[in-house]
Amino acid sequence: MLESIKTILKSNVRQYGMFIALVLIMLLFEIITDGTLMKPLNITNLVLQNSYILILAIGMLLVIITGHIDLSVGSVAAFVGAVSAIMMVKYNVPVILAIILSLAIGALVGAWQGFWVAYVKIPAFIVTLAGMLLFRGLTMLVLNGQSVAPFPESFRAISTGFISDINHNGTLHLVTIILGIILSLALILFEWRKARIDKTYQLASTPLPVKIAKLAILIFTINYFSYIFASYKGLPNIFILLFALIAIYSFVMKKTVMGRHVYALGGNEKAAKLSGVKTKKMTFWVFVNMGVLSALAGLVFSARLNAATPKAGVNFELDAIAAAFIGGASATGGVGTVIGAIVGGLVMGVMNNGMSLVGLGIDYQQGIKGLVLLSAVAFDLYNKNKSSH
Repeated sequence: MLESIKTILKSNVRQYGMFIALVLIMLLFEIITDGTLMKPLNITNLVLQNSYILILAIGMLLVIITGHIDLSVGSVAAFVGAVSAIMMVKYNVPVILAIILSLAIGALVGAWQGFWVAYVKIPAFIVTLAGMLLFRGLTMLVLNGQSVAPFPESFRAISTGFISDINHNGTLHLVTIILGIILSLALILFEWRKARIDKTYQLASTPLPVKIAKLAILIFTINYFSYIFASYKGLPNIFILLFALIAIYSFVMKKTVMGRHVYALGGNEKAAKLSGVKTKKMTFWVFVNMGVLSALAGLVFSARLNAATPKAGVNFELDAIAAAFIGGASATGGVGTVIGAIVGGLVMGVMNNGMSLVGLGIDYQQGIKGLVLLSAVAFDLYNKNKSSH
């Protein structure tokens, strides 16, 4: 049993390592800030502050897995935010229609960049660097150098609203507690079904005590954070959106042909092509997906800020890239998970939040974040070299 635990830890060293690092960082700042970090209000703010980076991190992960990079996501988010503001604030376009049109613009931007990368074979670094400059310029042009505000209340609810409760007078948000219990039961059912399939087909599986321990930790975490959210205003709307994105993209990357093709493309493009993977088409769609998620992040950020500004989205791409790499994506492509990217984004978010609560200046914050990113990539390369010997 000990051997199998060692094997599991070795094969998932980056992912488990970063999860443990996240827990330790949270505990450290919880002690340093005298319990402020884990207060319901702060945890809610932590989700709201990092929601758009986590959305970008999911898209960036797919781009990095295919062996590319996208430097334009911050500028695209700002551009889409600006266009959505013009539509909703100046021309009173209905909120739902404006959101659909904004996401369509993101898809077109992604298609534009994907075309140059996939079919013309211009390196993604150059294409997206050009995109970063182009869409930053277009943002300033659309906004005429000024902020546009305020957004309609129904649009702002995306980032600032909370799911409604059945008991409005209680101290705890009951719907949040119920959702935590439902999710826990769903996890138990999923693990039970997986164990039955493994037994039926005599597949190698994790030892039972390890499974139970992992499940117990997950259930405790879910219900603990459900309680924290329930102690304030309940689950934010953006949390539901993030959860849906994580679930969908995790399923696509783990269980579908498309996901396997993305990994194959990043692992070895020539081998993938010989195996029947349409590499150009796959690269193109990964960039279209990145464009849509950049647009979504732009909408979420604008809704939180309640304004579209020319300076929106600055350094978003760096935070998204850092989240993907810290969460276990490989600099050489072909490796990475959606959960890993989210954990990486949360590591950055908790560090930002904790350092701000402690009172560390932005100069120290940037320096520490840079060292964490460098360490994560160095650790990845060290593990690769170790396994290849």
